[in-house]
This record gives sequence, C-alpha cells and structure tokens, in this order.
Amino acid sequence: MPAVSVDNPLELPKVIAPKSADRARRVKSITSAPRGLEGEGFPVRRAFAGIDVVDLDPFIHMDQMGEVDYGPGEPKGTPWHPHRGFETVTYMIEGTFLHQDSIGGGGVIQNGATQWMTAGAGILHIERPPDALIDSGGLFHGIQLWVNLPSKLKMTNPRYQDIGAAAVTLLTNENGDAIIRVIAGSLGDVDGPGSTHTPITVLHVTLMPGGSLELPWNPSYNALTYVLAGKGTVGLDRLEIGDGQMAVHVDGDTLVLAARESQDSRTNAFEVLILGGEPIREPVAAYGPFVMNTRAELQQAFEDYEAGRLGQIPADHI
Repeated sequence: MPAVSVDNPLELPKVIAPKSADRARRVKSITSAPRGLEGEGFPVRRAFAGIDVVDLDPFIHMDQMGEVDYGPGEPKGTPWHPHRGFETVTYMIEGTFLHQDSIGGGGVIQNGATQWMTAGAGILHIERPPDALIDSGGLFHGIQLWVNLPSKLKMTNPRYQDIGAAAVTLLTNENGDAIIRVIAGSLGDVDGPGSTHTPITVLHVTLMPGGSLELPWNPSYNALTYVLAGKGTVGLDRLEIGDGQMAVHVDGDTLVLAARESQDSRTNAFEVLILGGEPIREPVAAYGPFVMNTRAELQQAFEDYEAGRLGQIPADHI
C-alpha cells in the first residue's frame, strides 16, 4: 500500500508503552462487511453493518472504497450532493480523487492523503477521479468515514481540511515492526494533524508479519479495528480476523493486535484502520445525506437543500 511509509521504522518515535496496571480491552464482536455499490457505481464494503450503534458512537457510517483495479474508462465517483449535521472523512490509500465543495474547499486526495470536511449547517460537494485516471484506469482504494456532531455543533460553519500524506504523524512500537499513522486526534501524548470537533482518534497501522502491538487507548473512547488487508488476531484471546472484518473492543486501557507470520500474496503486512472517540450519546435521526437529532430537523434539512440554502455549485465546478 502506498500510504505514507518509511524504510526503517526503528528511526521513528516510539508509542507510549502501556503501564503495568493497564488492562487490555476484550473483543466484544467481529463482523464481516457486506459488499455494495456507492455513488455512480464504485464498489464498497459497508464496514459498520451488523454492529450495535452504541458501539459505533460517535461514528455513523464507514465504507471501504475498493480495493479495485479499474480498466480504462471504468473509474467512478459521486455527483454533487449535500450534507448537514456531521463530518465526512475521505482517506485515500491508493489512487486519486478530486474534491470540490460549495465553500471553496477542494483539491487532490491521493496515496495517503485525507480530506476532512465538516458539513455542519450545510455544504454541497463532489468527489470523482481525475480525467486522466478515468482514461487510464488503475488501482483505487480508500475509506470514507462519517463522524457525528453533537446537537450544539450541528449548525456550525462548514470547514474543509486538506491533510497531506506528509503531514501525518508517524510512530512505531518498541520492536519496530509497526508503522502507526496518526491521522487525527491523539494517541497517548502524540497528536495527529487532523483537527476534530469531538474527541476522536483515527489511525492506519501497518504491522509486519509476526509482529504484535499493544496501543494505549483512552478508556472513555469506544474502539474499532477494521482490517484493510492481511490477516491477524485481536485481543489477548488472539481471535482471528482478516480482510473486510471489524472488531469492537470494550472495557480496558489498551488495544492488542498481532499479525500472522505469513500473509497472502497481495500484501506483505497486516493493514488495519483503528478508530475511536468519546460517545456523544444523543438521539440520531439520519436519512440519506443528513444526520440530525430529530425527524423535524431532517425535514428542515431537505427543505433548506431544495431552497438552495445549503450552498450553490460553483461556476468553475469539476
């Protein structure tokens, strides 16, 4: 995977070692993400399917986009569409997407970069492959995550953050067999570049074959591990987990992972996305592109969109 990496992980700062009194979180569940289609027809895996919403809070939705090797003319994206009441996070592991929105945000997201868009009171945006990639085809792999906003921030001003691959904070473990990318939030005393409205942590971890990792984790956060590629285990009970599966960790201070000694031919490591945050614990009313607290607020969002109050497509739109 071409997400930001290093030749010698031992040169990286070390993640804080767990304290002797820390408890490893147990694994409550492991689920497999079903496949579907999104936008104009690009394949996704619905990572949160089958998981209790209580265990997901403050996250709403997550798709693994691809991994797919498109032929010429096949790459697809999403048309212009609105959002209100939450944040969208697009993390491109491989391939290229173009983003543009109605507040002037936008740019190229590729190979380890992230775009973090706060929809807040309302925004229109589009994500699509560049013309050159549509013409040539190519490998495409990424994540789209929806992060909820509490009621007091539902109508905050929209915001766009372009988090380049080089800006991501890199750490390793004591043995140097892990690359830990802190995309947003904090891990121990280390902060990532992404600025968040609610306390959360988003990591992409590469664990070498046979490697093991114990990460400090805020005990007030929920904790989810999603496998992007490879095979390994989670928890002290070493429960098996592989491509397209999600583990829910509960009750403890650390997260425990391990990679199998041998991986399949398409990956040479165990690749996982780890995320968690402080639960908002508010009612959720979600429909289509809007995430609010009540049905009345949802209805208002649709009315505001139809009236053009969520923004306008720019004249120079892609």
